[in-house]
Amino acid sequence: MVFSPQPLADSHNARVARLIDEAERTLDIAMYSFTDAGIRAALAAATARGVEVRFLYETASEDRKLAGAALQDSPSGRLEQDGVDVRWVNKILHHKFMIVDGPRDDLAAADGAHLVTGSGNWSRGAAAIYDENTLFLRGERELVLRVQQEFELLWTHSREFAGDPAPSSRPSTLTLTDAMIADEPGVDVYFTSANFDLRGGDTFVASGREAVGDALAAAIAGASESIDVASSHLRLRAVAEALIARAADPELKIRVYLDGQEYIAAATHAAQAKALDDCFEQAGADPAKRRECEDRGFLFGYAVGEAGVAVRYKYYAYRWHASYAEQMHHKYLVIDGDELWTGSYNLSDNAEHNTFENMLVFRGPAYAELVARFADNFSPSGTPAATTGAWPRCRATSRTAARCRWCSRRWR
Repeated sequence: MVFSPQPLADSHNARVARLIDEAERTLDIAMYSFTDAGIRAALAAATARGVEVRFLYETASEDRKLAGAALQDSPSGRLEQDGVDVRWVNKILHHKFMIVDGPRDDLAAADGAHLVTGSGNWSRGAAAIYDENTLFLRGERELVLRVQQEFELLWTHSREFAGDPAPSSRPSTLTLTDAMIADEPGVDVYFTSANFDLRGGDTFVASGREAVGDALAAAIAGASESIDVASSHLRLRAVAEALIARAADPELKIRVYLDGQEYIAAATHAAQAKALDDCFEQAGADPAKRRECEDRGFLFGYAVGEAGVAVRYKYYAYRWHASYAEQMHHKYLVIDGDELWTGSYNLSDNAEHNTFENMLVFRGPAYAELVARFADNFSPSGTPAATTGAWPRCRATSRTAARCRWCSRRWR
């Protein structure tokens, strides 16, 4: 696995490009954001040697609105000129995964397939600036099959990107069902696709279900020793309320590390609480309208901190803006030191109702080393003595970037 930031040559992008170079038959990719030139060159080389590439691409949902030369020169248009079959879905595609030589046609292919997934997009920022994690897995039969099943669901109900040329891929001959996928000890994976119903052949509609949020809340409720959360957002009511409910337990240590964009003061919290109450009042009992109120984004960091949870923020500027943000872009939880939840899933109501996301779970002796690496990323055992005590100084009220800069990488 790779934790970002890294030098570009050592980044997850470089490793992804090398894996693409090794592909022999197929590549199935679902990606929110992609700008890395090395990966694009590797994809072009793969199609040139006969590898079939299917690419579910969030950017294609905007590129498709262009015409003529602008469409051809768009990121999606250039991929299709390289022989990649590009499609898009009608909800936000926030996955960041790739399956190399996966089980499109043969169940046994899952045993040797490579699976790449995590929080990092294929961009320079994700590789060299932001805090990210990217898993490189092989020999994980259940995870590969379930992620392939997710890809096929979205691909089957996706929409064509009409580039010129417009490569078309051969349909899979294997239809994966839950009965074909044996549960293996120590791993699980959750998808927000479980929260959507289909209308027609290519339209996903939110149902109101919260498959990932409910699972996360249950995991928090079951913790006995510790909960460490590293997340760019904390805007999911189910998780926030679960953390607040556990805050009173003196035997449980809870630490939450958020990106700086999540910080608000008491007055801002009061204003957002009033705005939400007003929205609920206008929505009445209509569940869809009430979901819209939640999906606008409620920042729960302040309320969770007021409940007694240790909440800290990554700060790098007096005012947050995406153009210069050195984002804390992780989306993981470590529970009781032996259970890891990680994926593309932001802790937000919007993630449940408007985007396609994933969250993988690893637990038990077989994954102890992996979980330990995330635990060390959160709170390194080898932090230099000179930084001792910096964790208490990086308070929610501290806006001094120079003082708290080192906290952008490590927790104490």
